[in-house]
Amino acid sequence: MSTDYQRARAALGRRLRELRVESANGRLTGTALAQRLGWPQSKVSKLENGRQTPTEDDLRAWCEAVGQPAAYPELRSRLKGFESHIRSWRRRLAAGHAPVQEEWNTLVAETRTLHVWDTFAVNGMLQTADYARNLFERYAEFRNSPRDSEDAVRARMKRQEWLYQPGKQLKTLMWEGALRAETCPPAVLAAQLDRLVGLVGMDTVQLGIVPLDAALRLPPGNGFWILDDRLVTVEDWHAALWLDDAETIALYRRVWETFAESAVYGAEAQQVIARVRRSIKV
Repeated sequence: MSTDYQRARAALGRRLRELRVESANGRLTGTALAQRLGWPQSKVSKLENGRQTPTEDDLRAWCEAVGQPAAYPELRSRLKGFESHIRSWRRRLAAGHAPVQEEWNTLVAETRTLHVWDTFAVNGMLQTADYARNLFERYAEFRNSPRDSEDAVRARMKRQEWLYQPGKQLKTLMWEGALRAETCPPAVLAAQLDRLVGLVGMDTVQLGIVPLDAALRLPPGNGFWILDDRLVTVEDWHAALWLDDAETIALYRRVWETFAESAVYGAEAQQVIARVRRSIKV
């Protein structure tokens, strides 16, 4: 969980405590408030100390219990503000992968330059339909989300039209390990690598490969996307982080530039991809 998120949650907890202490019903102890709400006392403590994220219903109930219902809009606004930075996959995939892909289509359409670092799979902007389909099916099985792989694939393929628009630039770096990950049948992976070789040198694509034996100034870490220096998205197993403050965006640009120093491009990148391609037993 990000430091900014923790700080925001702690600040919300302090505000909840203030409302309890300044209660219109008289000073309430945490124990008394818990009894009034029908909650374990530990829940009140965790909320006030920023160790648990409240729901909107929790905030509404708290305001009613301390006799300050007018404070609810402020608390809800605070919650929405810091929740927007962490987007749970469980919630986002409740309706399947296709809506998430459509949301990405809108974001990318508004973007002129993408800086991407991929460590776990070939970048979605460069995937073949078969490769994308295998990933969606595996994630749907893993997360037990709706099976809508065909719709998700169509949305992802539609997004790739961005690559053929003048003025767009995809600056993507991929760790060689992402090319080698056999998360699909060998024939599908081979076809995906063939596509990558053909994309090297495309006007709107700057493709860099960081070889496994390259000297790295930083560990590979998680993959991330930077959209026009206005937004960074980072994917983890539980959620995607959406980070939009200037300091954090600048940090991720420095990380990207650090990996760019270890990457190879053009013919050298094609050689790395071809080497991986030859190792696949089709």
